[in-house]
Amino acid sequence: MLPFENRSDQPNLDWISEAIPEVLNRRLASAGFLPISRDDRLYALDHLGLPSTFQPSRASAIRLAQTLDADYIIVGSFSTTGARFQAKAQVLKVESLHMSAPIQEEADMPHLLDVLNSLAWGLAKQLDPQFAVARNTFVAAGAGLRVDAFENYTRGLVEPDPDEQIRHLKEAVRLDPTFSPALLALGKAYFANQQFELAATTLGRLPRNDPNAREADFDRGLAYFYLGSYVKAEDAFAFVSKQLPLPEVVNNQGVTASRRGLDATSFFQQAVAADPNDPDYQFNLAVALSRKKDTGGAQRAIAQTVKLRPADTEAEAFQATLRAEPQHPSAPAAAAASNRVNAAFDPTAQAENLPLERIKRSFNEASFRQAALEMEQMDEARLATLPPQKHAAALTEAGMRFFNQGLILEAEREFQAALVADGGNADAHAGLALVRERGGDIQEAHAQADESVKMKPNVTAYLVLARLDLQANQKTAAAGDVSEALKLEPQNSAAHALRQQIESKGQPVP
Repeated sequence: MLPFENRSDQPNLDWISEAIPEVLNRRLASAGFLPISRDDRLYALDHLGLPSTFQPSRASAIRLAQTLDADYIIVGSFSTTGARFQAKAQVLKVESLHMSAPIQEEADMPHLLDVLNSLAWGLAKQLDPQFAVARNTFVAAGAGLRVDAFENYTRGLVEPDPDEQIRHLKEAVRLDPTFSPALLALGKAYFANQQFELAATTLGRLPRNDPNAREADFDRGLAYFYLGSYVKAEDAFAFVSKQLPLPEVVNNQGVTASRRGLDATSFFQQAVAADPNDPDYQFNLAVALSRKKDTGGAQRAIAQTVKLRPADTEAEAFQATLRAEPQHPSAPAAAAASNRVNAAFDPTAQAENLPLERIKRSFNEASFRQAALEMEQMDEARLATLPPQKHAAALTEAGMRFFNQGLILEAEREFQAALVADGGNADAHAGLALVRERGGDIQEAHAQADESVKMKPNVTAYLVLARLDLQANQKTAAAGDVSEALKLEPQNSAAHALRQQIESKGQPVP
């Protein structure tokens, strides 16, 4: 996703060039694609010796895509007359070098984000003609975000001066305290500025169910690590590791455990197994094994470190120290002989000549997102083996979790997939009714809720109908809908709240 060309002749709108890829990346990621992030793009430009502000030609864009192993390139431009905003995009398929027909969206300037969300939907349809999520859902996914908050967020991303970067990001968070990308960016900016207490506090404001929470907790763990709060650091890394046990995360969990005087050998063994060619993981394993008096195992691990990074003087010095030590039985052998594996580690007797284990200061973002996608695909493959009704039920349950988190685009994906698996799933239709209601498509929301209760009377669909009927001032119909919901679930709090609302308008609920 390349920055869009500013054809407005207004340099003060240059921030929109980077803002458009930010929106498109987020929407396409929610839609199930794997867009390459801005950080990855900047890394590739640097690798090619090009400045971050470089506007590539088609040839250099293809070279950039090949460096990033991208299948598609999205390019575009925007312009404005002052009152109206217009954006245009095209998709270049790298393999065939085929350029798609342009997609164009426009609206009044205050609705700039609606234009970009609609553009994302059009691109999703071009990338996958079978894509079923509605345009309104894309637009509704960005509803509520203020343009001025998004402008400050984008300016913060591209601002080279750290103080100005933080100023813009703080303003974005002030304008919209729930905008998690701005919270994440502000936390990262504090961290880069070595304001670790502020970084940890800011990153901790992201809800644990937010899509950015794993990345936030990795950086939060680092912030606590540098503050010496090892328990909090280990908890943060553990949260990430439980969901995505990438080697750098597991390694850091081990480093923080070691700082607390705990045996971290298993963490480093797991990291080495995942990536045996990383010299730092081998180094950390060597230190941990040495603490357990497994000199032979430590020597083997440090030999790998030196082999992988010959100029590592600390590793060479540690290797020399280990060679001078007497051999001890390996930890497994000692365990088999006397069941003393844990006793072999004495946190109160750490040798003074042992180096400290090495923390990983960043994770491979591309690997992080790739791993998340692979886990999602593995889960989908597992669900596909279930009978259609159970498959649809699992997808619908996932859709409701997404919806309750406010992720309506992801929710619709799950509901649509559920109906593909089992077209008779009433709960999936009820879920789609919720999504359509949130997106403002009243007619389709009513149709989905009606279809749902025809298949199986359920509270979710009846409450959608009640809200829609009340909105249309059809109080009698709304009272009937709530009555049916209460028959199914007499203690349902949402139904009781609607009942009170309807009765306050003079309409009794039977």
